[in-house]
Amino acid sequence: MKQLLILLTIIVLQGLSTVGWSAKPIKIACIGNSITYGAGVADRANNAYPKQLANMLGTGYEVKNFGVSGRTMLKKGNYPYWAEKAYKNAMNYKADIVFIKLGTNDSKLQNRVYLNEFEADCKEMIANIRKKNADSRIVLMLPVPAFMEDTSKIWDPVIRHKITPILQKVAYDEQLEVIDLYPMFTDKQSMFPDKIHPTSLGATMMAKRAYEVVKQASSSFNLIETLGVSDAKKSSFYGFNRYDFSKDGLQLKVVAPRRALADKPWVWRARFFGHEPQTDIALLERGYHVVYCDVAAYFGGPEAVSRWDKCYELMIQAGLNKKPALEGMSRGGLIIYNWAAKNLDKVSCIYADAPVLNALSWPGGFFAGKGSAPDWEKAKGCYNLKSDKEAKAFKGWPIHHAEQLAKSGIPMLHVCGETDKVVPVFENTTPFEQRVSAMGGNIKVIYKERVDHHPHSLKNPKAIVDFILRNTGHKTNFAAITAPGSEYRSAAGWAKGKGWWYQASQIDSLCQASGDIDLLLIGNSITQGWGGPRDWVSYKPGQKSGDKNFKGMKWLGAGISGDRTQHVLWRLEKGHYDACSPDYVNVAIGVNNFADNSAEEIIEGLKKVLATVQKKFPKAQILFYGPLPTGNDPASEQRAKYNAIHKAISGWDYADNVHYCNLESMVLNADGTLNSKYYGGDGIHLIPAGYDAWGSFIRKKIDALK
Repeated sequence: MKQLLILLTIIVLQGLSTVGWSAKPIKIACIGNSITYGAGVADRANNAYPKQLANMLGTGYEVKNFGVSGRTMLKKGNYPYWAEKAYKNAMNYKADIVFIKLGTNDSKLQNRVYLNEFEADCKEMIANIRKKNADSRIVLMLPVPAFMEDTSKIWDPVIRHKITPILQKVAYDEQLEVIDLYPMFTDKQSMFPDKIHPTSLGATMMAKRAYEVVKQASSSFNLIETLGVSDAKKSSFYGFNRYDFSKDGLQLKVVAPRRALADKPWVWRARFFGHEPQTDIALLERGYHVVYCDVAAYFGGPEAVSRWDKCYELMIQAGLNKKPALEGMSRGGLIIYNWAAKNLDKVSCIYADAPVLNALSWPGGFFAGKGSAPDWEKAKGCYNLKSDKEAKAFKGWPIHHAEQLAKSGIPMLHVCGETDKVVPVFENTTPFEQRVSAMGGNIKVIYKERVDHHPHSLKNPKAIVDFILRNTGHKTNFAAITAPGSEYRSAAGWAKGKGWWYQASQIDSLCQASGDIDLLLIGNSITQGWGGPRDWVSYKPGQKSGDKNFKGMKWLGAGISGDRTQHVLWRLEKGHYDACSPDYVNVAIGVNNFADNSAEEIIEGLKKVLATVQKKFPKAQILFYGPLPTGNDPASEQRAKYNAIHKAISGWDYADNVHYCNLESMVLNADGTLNSKYYGGDGIHLIPAGYDAWGSFIRKKIDALK
């Protein structure tokens, strides 16, 4: 009997261990300089990127910040990281995942003379990490931009053109993962008050990117081996393995990710391989393959399509995803659209950059553009067109596929220079966009002001990368991932020095100290504007309205400026809001998610917020708004997103204690514009009269529910 009890105890303990009761956390070490440490970040202890990463990851992970300000990768640098106690501690930590972000300080004048030793020093650090834990995932974080003008100090050209290439070479030689932070911040100079260190919101961007890497699932898939290619020329493509080879009469280039995703997504690039590669690099980091099949000489004609058919079959048989994302620059637009028109069921999405959609425009030159006479003759030959007259009557250019592409529903993104003189946008993308949109197709165009045919792409490719990630099912939805805020702005309506964490703490304290209340208002800056008993809020345009409309009620305002769905989730899950036992809970959130999240992502975040509110306040009556009406222009993208969200949430099957609310009939004019009596000029925030109207609405709802 005793032996049986012992056996049962062992089985129970093993079972608890299996479900994580005694499982060891995944250990993450963040090695770096002042940017890792959090210098210049408001409330560094809470907002440095390693801390934000830890909060996003939650239980099951342990993140340590080993950053030291001013330190170099170079052993002979003015302040080598090697000499710090943090370095020894990082090595002894034996982390499962190691992020290394060093190199910025190595660009200083006194350190540049030793840059020829940078590679060896970096490789030695990697070797030392591996000695401590051979299974460590090591991720090199390439430096952020520097916006300083003093060439003797941290100097951006040295970072970009010397240090970054060395780090990419190390990544290639050591087969390490890479995060290129530079493009993420190249258009974010406002996030660098001292021109070197990103703000807390910049740290949030870094933490999100690190989160994606940590959570990225992978497979052991090897495309080149599966293809049976033994004679490929191997080289580095910005730190990734590039293979050039011929197979079945095709000239191919393949770039492999360090960790391929399980469903093996790929980007199929047309024309100008390696030109403006920032989108390709970002997707390689995220587990996508990049494939290039050279058909430049065929102008998207039948031979080009035939070769692409053969390439597609090769890649699919080898195991890549059956629906690649197509990417075409300039004349690459001819092949991606002609192939897509023939293979509508084999395309996940299309990214076209200054694309040729009508060969009569380029290379024909029959309209505003100059064209190219030699290329025009070659193009006609590829389509077996005998004369210009026959070519003008030809209906096989991509622009003629608008209807079938619109009906297919394939998402399309174009990036074009408004002043393109080589491939005039008004002869190519604009009429194509108009036709597709008129037929209900899925197309978006980013028009770059005062930009000609070059440069292609975007310096910060986020919009392009997010488009491809979303339409291939790999976009991380941070709107639904519980995380604290990192706002710091003085314009947030806070007392000086009382940032997000102070605001969250005071709200939580008030909820615990207030006793039972009648009404709790939860949300962002619009809700924060109600005021209430919060002495760290300096701007309270709704206070008088609250005092009037909620007279006789005990109420608390729990809004924080800048909050998104994920931040409200954090406050609800980590806080003690239920201690005040509100009879009514007013929830309005989501508008701050508009910049980064799609309508579908925000809807998912709202669904999670509502479920959390219901769990936290099971006995309360809940007034649920989602985002309040926003956008001065009824035809704006902002309003379209708002409309899509409310179309979805208005149709939810709500519990008896949840009441969907919509203020449109109250605050919109007959033409759909916002009523200026209620809204400020930004089309988001309410003025006192707006609070009075909203307060009256809330009071009437509450009185009707009593």
